[in-house]
Amino acid sequence: MARKIGPERPKEPGGLEVLRVRRVVGISDFKKNPMRVFVDAKGEAFAVLNYNRPEFYVVPAPHYAALLDRIEELENRAPAPPGLSLRPA
Repeated sequence: MARKIGPERPKEPGGLEVLRVRRVVGISDFKKNPMRVFVDAKGEAFAVLNYNRPEFYVVPAPHYAALLDRIEELENRAPAPPGLSLRPA
């Protein structure tokens, strides 16, 4: 099966991917009991690794909602692109 190519992941100088979490778990352990891994994380986000590469992050719902709120706040502060009219037609 072909691997989906996504955006370039940030890397450290040695070529290792940057993980933005303190906790990681292997995908095999995660598949055995995902809720146990989630509970053991005690409310922190964690990365799920597949062949020692991060495949996805698990983020608690309140953290995810706060992240979306922050993105929306930043988008609302950004200046409108030149030529964009914000007046109703």
